[in-house]
Amino acid sequence: MDSLDIITKHFPNLTELQKQQFKKLGSVFIEWNSKVNLISRKDIDSFYQKHVLHSLGIAKVIQFKKGSSVLDIGTGGGVPGIPLAILFPETSFTLVDSINKKITAVNDIIDQLGLKNVKGITTRGESTKGEFDFIVSRAVTRLNKFIPWTKGLIKKQNQNTLKNGILYLKGGDLKNEISEAKIKAQITNLSDFFDFEFFETKKIVYISR
Repeated sequence: MDSLDIITKHFPNLTELQKQQFKKLGSVFIEWNSKVNLISRKDIDSFYQKHVLHSLGIAKVIQFKKGSSVLDIGTGGGVPGIPLAILFPETSFTLVDSINKKITAVNDIIDQLGLKNVKGITTRGESTKGEFDFIVSRAVTRLNKFIPWTKGLIKKQNQNTLKNGILYLKGGDLKNEISEAKIKAQITNLSDFFDFEFFETKKIVYISR
């Protein structure tokens, strides 16, 4: 069954406020998705598993420290940025997408959830201004195209257990893609943490700055 229980099972230490925010996220997101195509309509019935829990997979790799800053490039309907912003209320999140109607939806979702640590901006990833500890994204393009967009956006000074860099949610066999991008990457299988069939091929690619 796709519900908030999926989240609380894997993240049992949520506060009551976080539980309320995750619960409300489902209803507000579904309402917006009926107006703007944020995710595939066929995925609505598995929203918490395929979108919220998938986003929170990043929290199995790193616990962002207080005061960290995270940029979500190509956020679409606000994933992985909004679920992570709920989980890490003392981390600052900036969510960017080139499609204005999606960012309009994202900012309304943020307002309805009462989140103060996250904002959505209409811009392309490569046009974003500022510096961040980490850049997150969910399979917006191949890594050899994505990495150049992040140039100059990652801070040099580290404050987390992982060195600053990119945390990229992607599925499938990534050997060719990593070779093509000419990078060193650390791969984490989300199937190690989540026992749903959906996660069998899902991974987090970590690329240090």
